[in-house]
Amino acid sequence: MRRSPEYFADEDLDLIYIAKRLSEAQRVEGLLTAEAIDYVVAADEYIGGVIFRRTRVGAFFYVRATDGDRARAVLQRHGYRPLALDEQE
Repeated sequence: MRRSPEYFADEDLDLIYIAKRLSEAQRVEGLLTAEAIDYVVAADEYIGGVIFRRTRVGAFFYVRATDGDRARAVLQRHGYRPLALDEQE
């Protein structure tokens, strides 16, 4: 379920996914909500493009560190490529 950042207080959060389109973000939200995984989504910038690299805005999905593996497994089951722990900023 989508939560505000304040809900997590001082808990460690894992960045699990960066959605590049609104429709993609909405699908990821639906998957996490259906699996009863609490998450925060925030707009932020990332560098995208292969030939013409530029700064873009995406939806960054964060979950509790303790839910990270389960959330990644859910995304993988549905064809998404979640961020590994070593890919986080």
